[in-house]
Amino acid sequence: MLTVENLHAGYGTSEVLVGVSLEVKAGTVVALIGANGAGKTTTMRAISGMIRPNRGRVLLDGRPVQDQDAAHIARLGLAHSPEGRKVFGPLTVEDNLLLGAYGRLPRFFGFRARAAADLKNIYALFPRLEERRQQTAGTLSGGEQQMLAIGRALMSKPKVMLLDEPSMGLAPIIVQEVFHTIRRLKETGITLLLVEQFAKSALEVADYAYVMDRGHIAIEGTPAHLREDERVLAAYLG
Repeated sequence: MLTVENLHAGYGTSEVLVGVSLEVKAGTVVALIGANGAGKTTTMRAISGMIRPNRGRVLLDGRPVQDQDAAHIARLGLAHSPEGRKVFGPLTVEDNLLLGAYGRLPRFFGFRARAAADLKNIYALFPRLEERRQQTAGTLSGGEQQMLAIGRALMSKPKVMLLDEPSMGLAPIIVQEVFHTIRRLKETGITLLLVEQFAKSALEVADYAYVMDRGHIAIEGTPAHLREDERVLAAYLG
């Protein structure tokens, strides 16, 4: 479903990624873990078109997309829930969610009617968002904003979803809620690439995982295999 081959990317003259290759098969959750500065977020940005790779390929459902802009890649079925949530603070919760569906529904007549069923599904997944649907997003708690960011991405009905650091800045009890949501999404058969600072939690929900180090993939394998790897134990699970 999503294949990354020998990806090189960075910012200006600074190359952050030096030959990243990974695969996310349809219906699986894949975790990408590593130390701060390893290149995880840059990988997500290069995949979704937020930055243009210098070399390598990104294949979405077999189609090369590395030369496309972010809006076009999103229309092809890739949703990116970014680090830091990036909700539209002055807009209501419901308007934030509706923006997630903007690229795939009629722009004028029929938009809200066709989006209504999708909103119902998001509110079933996140009842708190329904309670706050007319509240401005900037007044939500950090956990609620994370729910909103995930819900907005799901409104696009993506083939593949990128979820970058969903637990960042959240209290431990809210982190548990976020991972409960990820488990529920996994049960629906979503295809998900997850970047997460809490390696243990990420491995608990993943089908497969990659460990990044200084811009490349250093280790990969099933969660069971990585839990037994002394390098992973020492660096991330100790």
